[in-house]
Amino acid sequence: MSNETVSRPGTRRPDGATRGKASGRPADRVFLGLSTGSAALIMVILAAVALFLIIRAAPAIAANWSSDPSLSQGTTAGHEDFWAYVLPLIWGTLWSSAIALVIGAPVAIGIALFISHYAPRRLAGILGYLVDLLAAVPSVVFGLWGIFVIRPFLLPAEQWLVQHLGWIPLFEGPPSGTGSTMLAGAIVLAVMILPIVTSISREIFLRTPRLHEEAALALGATKWEMIRYAVFPYARSGVVSAILLGLGRALGETMALALIVSPSLIFSLAIATDTRNSQTIAANLALNFPESNDPQRQALIGTGLMLFVISLAVNFLARGIIARTGRTSTRRLRRAARITAGGGNA
Repeated sequence: MSNETVSRPGTRRPDGATRGKASGRPADRVFLGLSTGSAALIMVILAAVALFLIIRAAPAIAANWSSDPSLSQGTTAGHEDFWAYVLPLIWGTLWSSAIALVIGAPVAIGIALFISHYAPRRLAGILGYLVDLLAAVPSVVFGLWGIFVIRPFLLPAEQWLVQHLGWIPLFEGPPSGTGSTMLAGAIVLAVMILPIVTSISREIFLRTPRLHEEAALALGATKWEMIRYAVFPYARSGVVSAILLGLGRALGETMALALIVSPSLIFSLAIATDTRNSQTIAANLALNFPESNDPQRQALIGTGLMLFVISLAVNFLARGIIARTGRTSTRRLRRAARITAGGGNA
């Protein structure tokens, strides 16, 4: 048996330090206190926001709108209760964000991959700067761009889709006359999430261990096979994080969709007509909150509570996916090494 001292948590090591405990230096104690306080402050703020939303939205959630004549006009007109009012908004929020992710996420990952592994260094620097610059553009500017550029550009294509493919639920409904469709709004959303997804994915791709890439190339893999079997397995959890952060941006976007998409409180899959659009929670709040009375304001705060819950659910889902991906990353890398060693066949 070796005479070496074995260090265990909470035991004193030969140098006098104690594992798992901060040293007695004042700077360490101050840093520990600031870190602990910051973490606690985040939890307090989150709990305070949730408590405020619950208290202000509770009357609206519990009320029966059909029994209150004062609500016959306004944001809840035509709906029997709060849930009949909020469920179409939840659907519109999720639907628009899903379309934006389907359009934007592959483009963002492709841009990140081109910048990190294909573009010359000078061009990569310029492209990276331009992508990051998109994050500084205000959402209202994206909304105006959508009104004056995207809507007229998409209008002929949307009319053709409705006329020839109207039997598909995605394109059903009367042809659009203004271009204020869910498709136009989703394309603007896709552009808005590009900086987040691209920047994080690019950094993750660049952090792939150089030895993994060189080993794959040395085993005879082409550049694409090296990316597929060495870069993607390593970056999988980071890319998932980037996509879900982009989803969070899309879920909370307000002004762009409020300016572009024609509002209506219905369930609809249609993306190419301006009369059957599903409004989003954030856009509905921006359009109706300033002119609402007290009962309507409670209903709108209730929709904000639903958006808060959706955002928390997305973050918990992200944590679960990342944890699961992290546990399997080592197995994927080993499998990739065997595949490349065998000639690149899956």
